[in-house]
Amino acid sequence: MSEDPDPEQRRQLTTSARDLDDLAERLTRWLGDRVGCDGTPVLTDLRRPQAGGMSSSSVLFDASWQVDGRTISDSYVARMAPEDDSFPVFETYDLARQYAVMAGVAEHSSVPVPPLCWFEDDESVLGAPFFVMRRVDGRIPEDNPPYVFIGWLFDSTAEQRMLLTRNTIDVMAAIHAIPDPTAKFPALAVSGDSLRAHVDATRAWYRWALADDGYPIPLLERAFDWLEQHWPQDPGPDVLSWGDSRPGNIIYREFDPVAVLDWEMAALGPRELDVAWVIFIHRFFQDLATQFGQPGLPDFLRRADVVDRYQQAAGHQLRDLDFYLVYSALRHGVVMARIKRRMIHFGEDTDTPDRDDYVMHRKSLEALLDGTYEWD
Repeated sequence: MSEDPDPEQRRQLTTSARDLDDLAERLTRWLGDRVGCDGTPVLTDLRRPQAGGMSSSSVLFDASWQVDGRTISDSYVARMAPEDDSFPVFETYDLARQYAVMAGVAEHSSVPVPPLCWFEDDESVLGAPFFVMRRVDGRIPEDNPPYVFIGWLFDSTAEQRMLLTRNTIDVMAAIHAIPDPTAKFPALAVSGDSLRAHVDATRAWYRWALADDGYPIPLLERAFDWLEQHWPQDPGPDVLSWGDSRPGNIIYREFDPVAVLDWEMAALGPRELDVAWVIFIHRFFQDLATQFGQPGLPDFLRRADVVDRYQQAAGHQLRDLDFYLVYSALRHGVVMARIKRRMIHFGEDTDTPDRDDYVMHRKSLEALLDGTYEWD
């Protein structure tokens, strides 16, 4: 960045250029055909969520319509693939697979997911495939600004944050407990070793997002080499990996999870993928707080606490966690470097001659690779 931003201020980031009035008209026509209502549905309060990621594009709206004299109304979320000209984070967005994974989780577990309503693969409707789910009320620890600086989680007590830690890890363990995931989630199946396929897919994504487009990141390539040198001897059985396992993708009521969101990175693989991701993503935010001279939340999602709770909840002894933590930092490095390119593209950031600076957490990743990173 040209100047250090105020960490407690929301940053305005380009996520979609879709015109909301046009979207409202298109959704109204589509919904009328879907629900077979009397007359035309009424859509109100269509807006983009304040909090949310930069991958898929979502809009919130309320809708009501008449069927045989009865009024039906509810609040919804429409989740769409990004436009081609929006400088997407990922190369492909398989909305049908996301929908199928969420439906499978709802069918085969007690894990709370938003109630699914409709999937639409006709791109002519909104310009991209999309699905609609009912909106779940609650609160989410925000990324922008990060919850380690401000907000309801920051203002909670240490005991409440520990409760949220336990509840979050229990949800993850419940996802991993879904039996026979290969049969239940065939769209995620790969040939051969799942961990190898996962890392190979990340390398291909890195090439598409950065290297093949003239933006190789030496630090990320060093991390790929490190993984090969420290490959686990026995990754263990596959589970359904949520993929983006973190509190920022859960809606809570008080401190209880009521909806698990964002399944676009779901895969089959070792359970350590999710455990390491939730540990690392919080440490990314905590290290950011330390960088700004702020206390952050050092008592939250500590590595030892996460490991202990997960092993109790899942009855599984975690292995090779250092490998998966480095892999998490690498994956997040690809995300952050692609987002920096995107921000430069939209005039929200400036370039830097040191490509490793595209990785916001470069010092943490360097320490992880050197074995000098300090945990709890």
